[in-house]
Amino acid sequence: MAAGPIIPIALAMGAALTTYVGGRAAMRFSRHLLLLFGLTAGVVLGIALFDLLPEALGLGGHLLSVRTLLAALAGGLATYMMFDRLLTTNDALSTLRHHLGPASLTVHSFIDGMGIGLAFQVSLAAGVVIAIAVLAHDFADGVNTVGLALTGERKHLAHRWLIADSIAPVFGSLVGTSIQLGDQALSLLFAAFAGAFLYIGVCELMPRSFTNHQRLAPTFATIFGIVAAYGIVQFAR
Repeated sequence: MAAGPIIPIALAMGAALTTYVGGRAAMRFSRHLLLLFGLTAGVVLGIALFDLLPEALGLGGHLLSVRTLLAALAGGLATYMMFDRLLTTNDALSTLRHHLGPASLTVHSFIDGMGIGLAFQVSLAAGVVIAIAVLAHDFADGVNTVGLALTGERKHLAHRWLIADSIAPVFGSLVGTSIQLGDQALSLLFAAFAGAFLYIGVCELMPRSFTNHQRLAPTFATIFGIVAAYGIVQFAR
């Protein structure tokens, strides 16, 4: 039996709170940016590899071929790379680059909330499982949003994106409780976001965490982030 909208919206509000708390913690320790970028890179890569991609395969594996889902992943990576490099090389658009990473994470949080709403349309049990997964990694999402926004060293920008990322699951849950979206569309969406997150982790965050003066600590932070993301996903499931 499907649940009404009250429970998924309440859980989405919990996701908003955990996202905000994670982001504020990241802002509090902004002096340790290299470690923060290293940790964030690991978590972003872990979410892509252990959460988004398996979710895409699980939802669309019986409807789409693995090759098709990997093509969606490649498309997400290529699309993000195109926008990222366009904003980097165009002086008139370069200021928008600081918004691209946190914007993608905000959209991801919106999709998280939408997933909660859609899952509760199926059953109470399905909704609870998805909600646990979202709550488990939304603290890391808050850290990631602030970490990406702080690449421009603008705390006010980081805080604005943190607020947007925090409220995104609530709006997503409202949408998810009111529309029907098939497994095929969701699986392609998750695969595309996995590709975008792989680019963010490898091409944006990891290089920023590495300097000639600090090599070992950020590297271990990245490894720890990957392991932590795997543990979070395993615990949530």
